[in-house]
Amino acid sequence: MRMQKLINFIKIIIRGGLIVLNDGFICLPVKKGTVIFESFNGKDISDNPAAIYRALASRPEVKATQLYFGVKPRVFAKVHQEFPEVQLLKRFSLKWIWVIARAEFWVFNSRMPLWWHKNRGTTYIQTWHGTPLKKLGIDIEDVNIPGTTTAKYKQQFAAEAGRWQYLIAPNQYSKEIFARAFAFQGQFLEVGYPRNDYLYHTSSNEVSQIKKRLIGNTTTKVIVYAPTWRDDQAIKTGQYQFELPFNLKAFFETVSSDYHLIIRPHYLVKDLIDITGFEDRVSIEADIDISELYLIADLLITDYSSVMFDFANLKKPMLFYAYDLAHYRDQLRGFYFDYQTEIPGPLVTEQSAFYESLRQFAEQGRFPEYEQKYAAFYDKFCSFENGEASEKLADLILGRNQNESVINRITR
Repeated sequence: MRMQKLINFIKIIIRGGLIVLNDGFICLPVKKGTVIFESFNGKDISDNPAAIYRALASRPEVKATQLYFGVKPRVFAKVHQEFPEVQLLKRFSLKWIWVIARAEFWVFNSRMPLWWHKNRGTTYIQTWHGTPLKKLGIDIEDVNIPGTTTAKYKQQFAAEAGRWQYLIAPNQYSKEIFARAFAFQGQFLEVGYPRNDYLYHTSSNEVSQIKKRLIGNTTTKVIVYAPTWRDDQAIKTGQYQFELPFNLKAFFETVSSDYHLIIRPHYLVKDLIDITGFEDRVSIEADIDISELYLIADLLITDYSSVMFDFANLKKPMLFYAYDLAHYRDQLRGFYFDYQTEIPGPLVTEQSAFYESLRQFAEQGRFPEYEQKYAAFYDKFCSFENGEASEKLADLILGRNQNESVINRITR
């Protein structure tokens, strides 16, 4: 106990020193053209910031030395090996502090700690990371996070959103929720999510190459199971539980032999899934770009995950296996829209119904009775998407100081 207290005290002292450095550096003018990106607070290079980074890096007028990606020290070596062309910075290192304090743009998809201050000359572009199904931000009635209260959590969320000059909206539905749930009063960018541009620009040949790399051939049919992260899966700090809600033997007895199942779990439970006996027909992919799974999937099985909104861009079938619907809807987070009537595919809560819907898909390749509902879902949640979001954000960053019409053009 004493050792842990000492460690925590040392961390507080170190953090205080870093804050002092930052507060000094942000008094300096920003360095024009410098952009720092972060995905999920430095977890990796992914999502909307990565898509915008690629669009900027491809522009001939942009110097690679002006673009940085912040990553956590514990994943630095892994990320550097995977993305050797990207200029990385270890979060909270001296170089990171120097760059982030003088960057002209921050492009992040998660909140930054309020105690980390921003240069007044820095433009903060918040991309966020999903269309909301579950309540978030100020809309959460009761926040059960250790070390905070509901009132404090909401106040901090609103204060952080107050630092964002721009916030990406993937659709009108999200725009209205974000405005309220974040108390956001800056400029919305109605462009869709940059990460989804990949879905619009990947050729059939490229999709075949992805399938061959992940599955081993180009002819196998692919079903992707991507459940949401459940807030109550923790056994204790650092330990989690996960059990497949269907039987693999029964699953493969329902479909023909040319089907392969890819499970996309939360990374914290990826090692808890038992696929013994089905290693040749089941893959667990927790770390690769999920857009690649969307592209090769013939069917997506999910529950309450926001993957449904991105996957809908491809207009491919979805099956919703919500085996704990009442508990999740009423006790954990609550929903923003009428989940049971608006989802664009069969909703099942029991294994028997799950296998029956799976059998229908295997026989027909689609759920024809849901085509009208799918069209309405697409119009509501994919209306801003057209494959051009990344380039529009690159235009904004490059033209922000020279041409205000750029902002008007990309914000409709």
